Amino acid sequence: MKEININSKYYLIETMGCQMNERDSETVAGMLENLGYGRVPPCAGGVAEARALADVIVVNTCSVRENADNRFFGVLGQIKKAKEQEPSKIVAVCGCMMQQEHVVERIRRVFPWVDIVFGTMNIEAFPSLLADAQAKSDARGKMIGDARGKTMSTVRGETVVDVRDSAGPADSIVEGLPSKREHPHKAFVNIMYGCNNYCTYCIVPYTRGRERSREPEAILDEVRSLAQDGVKEVMLLGQNVNSYCGGGTDFPALIGLLDEIPGIERLRFMTSHPKDLSDELVECYRTARRLCPSIHLPIQSGSTEVLRRMNRGYAKEDYLALIDKLRGANPDIVITTDFIVGFPGETDADFAHTMDVIERVRFDSAFTFLYSPRTGTPAAEYEDQVPDDIAHERFERMVNRLNDITMEKNRRLVGGVYDVLIEGESKTDKATLSGRTPGGKLVNIRPPEPGDYVGQILPVRLTEANTFSFLGEFA
Repeated sequence: MKEININSKYYLIETMGCQMNERDSETVAGMLENLGYGRVPPCAGGVAEARALADVIVVNTCSVRENADNRFFGVLGQIKKAKEQEPSKIVAVCGCMMQQEHVVERIRRVFPWVDIVFGTMNIEAFPSLLADAQAKSDARGKMIGDARGKTMSTVRGETVVDVRDSAGPADSIVEGLPSKREHPHKAFVNIMYGCNNYCTYCIVPYTRGRERSREPEAILDEVRSLAQDGVKEVMLLGQNVNSYCGGGTDFPALIGLLDEIPGIERLRFMTSHPKDLSDELVECYRTARRLCPSIHLPIQSGSTEVLRRMNRGYAKEDYLALIDKLRGANPDIVITTDFIVGFPGETDADFAHTMDVIERVRFDSAFTFLYSPRTGTPAAEYEDQVPDDIAHERFERMVNRLNDITMEKNRRLVGGVYDVLIEGESKTDKATLSGRTPGGKLVNIRPPEPGDYVGQILPVRLTEANTFSFLGEFA
């Protein structure tokens, strides 16, 4: 554990969910750093000690799955102890869950000691909300004196809530917000916000708002600045990057512009909706020098009927045709996807179509989910919900086959040499370095001698395959 400066102010951000949330947390961290806070140093006592040490705790929430909701309320229950021990500690909650009125009301009712609630559409307001909450906290402190050891009812105050149900037009996007990146050599860059697709299972359009695209020059300026700061890999973010249209520039054209920025060696993007994946974007995998040979292309189901009920806008054969085009542009492209199992009305025949797609595409990996009803979405009201035992049996069968295919494909890569961006120490072994191939494969390397490898792109020979990672050695 690092030496702790008792005169310092510390913050802790706990992030749940997707890369968009990770990027939002980097923005919140940048705001706190500008206010003079520092990130809580590594603590031998883990997250409990970190929460105790932090002057400000921010929990950035995800609402895509029910288990994310449950995890969040569990985390709040754990944070309560730290708040009881230090009532002046500011606790803020933000993210997608806060865009749902019933969640905010539950927080006010069950967790009234939470100081700040804000949503996804006004992240720029956080510093003023923090100042307001601190003023209220200081006022309470003067009234009750030293509240340490008192019950939560003694220290509860009025929660500062600022949740907006509309993000406004594209020209309302706030540019130039600060950021504290998690990694020095790779960065997330939002190119758009929100979603217009309204898939019947998805809460995102309600929690992130309608699509708004940033101006291309703002994106280019940000990426140029990142390149000057030593960033080598940029991940472009949007709920559906294929819909990007800022200032009359579409997504393939934006890729072409970013491909010319000196210093940036790798471009990636998430997430890509199949119905909007154009031939021009496919062609980028043939022509763009810095575009990594990988794509995350969520299919969700292999059944055309289920896809129709999901409001996905494409059929099974449409998706398979896209895969053929992508592999025609780059035969080595790494293709990953999402699957939802047990969507309302899914029959054995529908699930058989999903398994058929798995066999025909042979994905490199997949994120897999049991259908989770989300309050406010059309699918939550469907009457033909799939029984849990059937959904779980299908899920287990699908995951086992996906993992088998991933392992088969990974074994074929052993012995090959790939350029790996060294990202840092392995999470499980400080003597091991971790990085990713252009296709996004995770590689763990034991360096032959000490050295400053982080941030370099180095040739690595893959020596052993696991389902989700490789072992390698410098070539």
